[in-house]
Amino acid sequence: MLVNVPLSPDTGSADTGSLDTGSPEEMPPVTKPHVLLLVENYSVPHDRRVWNEARTLREAGYAVSVISPKGEKLDTESFERVSDVDIYRFPMPFGGKNKVDFLLEYGWAMSASLALALRVWRKNPFVAMHVANPPDFYFPFERAFRSKGVKFIFDQHDLSSETYLEKFDEDGSDTPTDGEASGGLVYKALQYCEKKSFQAASMVISTNQSYRERAINECGIEPDRVMVVRNAPDPHVYQQRPARPELRGEYDSMVMFVGVMGFQDGVHVLLDAAHHVREARGRTDILFALVGTGDQKQDLLAQHERLGLGEGVRFTGFISEDDMLDYLATADLGVAPDLNGPLNDVSTMTKIMDYMSMGMPVVSFDLKEARYTAGDAAAYVKENSGEALGEMIIELIDDPERRATMGAAGYERVTGPLSWEKSSENLLEVYNRALAT
Repeated sequence: MLVNVPLSPDTGSADTGSLDTGSPEEMPPVTKPHVLLLVENYSVPHDRRVWNEARTLREAGYAVSVISPKGEKLDTESFERVSDVDIYRFPMPFGGKNKVDFLLEYGWAMSASLALALRVWRKNPFVAMHVANPPDFYFPFERAFRSKGVKFIFDQHDLSSETYLEKFDEDGSDTPTDGEASGGLVYKALQYCEKKSFQAASMVISTNQSYRERAINECGIEPDRVMVVRNAPDPHVYQQRPARPELRGEYDSMVMFVGVMGFQDGVHVLLDAAHHVREARGRTDILFALVGTGDQKQDLLAQHERLGLGEGVRFTGFISEDDMLDYLATADLGVAPDLNGPLNDVSTMTKIMDYMSMGMPVVSFDLKEARYTAGDAAAYVKENSGEALGEMIIELIDDPERRATMGAAGYERVTGPLSWEKSSENLLEVYNRALAT
């Protein structure tokens, strides 16, 4: 999916080194029941969307617990209380980019999450279980807790079946595809699990209107059971700050990517664009800074070497939140290189909102939800190619007045109609409806 390093298309996440953890004295009293949030693919508070949801619920008077995996460098404790939210974490010994790795990861995560959910229940029974995907395999938990009166809330961060098609061939080759459905067994199983998750839920949360329409039109969910809770940067973290010119070094301009480096995120296309900018157009005055990591990182490093991009393209790797914000404050342009396809077209790219929150203009391929999110803050590339992306980058770098106008439009949008304040109102309404049934 949720502000990033790394993030999923709809679940921006960031290093939590500078989180405002608050203190118990500053939190409101518990006036509402206990709720449990469960996420598998990122640790909390590192998963920014889930953390925003947890804090919003706690500030509204709910007692809140969260179950998540442990992080590699952050969120490594098995239990932690942050901002009066109880966080339970399980180790994740499995990981990788082939199908066996994913099956091992999800199987282990389900077992570990259920064990922790039972532990939390014994300590303090909860009235709602709020489950985020991926994966879509947690619907059996609804049956396990149904007799206890627990309401199941399904928070759809990603389209799992489409994500699978972006990553793997249906012939089992682990080769990324162009996203065209082939109707294979795994794909059909993922579609089945998505529908079962919808059916099990008292309420469904969608990250944008496209996902909501899918739930209603393709999966038959009643419209009043589906609400949109959009991702949004945390205003406590994403605050504009002075640029640090030393990050740009000898270069006149800096173009930035921040986020997960998976195949569907299109960083390989951005490298092609950088090659076009530097070699075909001779623009060695532009630095490309790529912040983040992911399962394609080694492939991208190999591509970087093969293209001879040298120091003109900088991979920062996993950096602190504070350092990431410095890069965002210093860059002239943010790039969302997610290629136009069935998944990306209907997914909200959290990195776009990260750029907008720092007053930075955006270049994106021409995607439906990217247009809705960024509006006039972005320039849209219609052709799915590195060359076309590179040309748009040069066009904007050479037009500082246009960039300033775009950046101001984005900041106004992300602090107004697309702010977390607006999303939090819908989140609380989801809980009102779920607990009223």
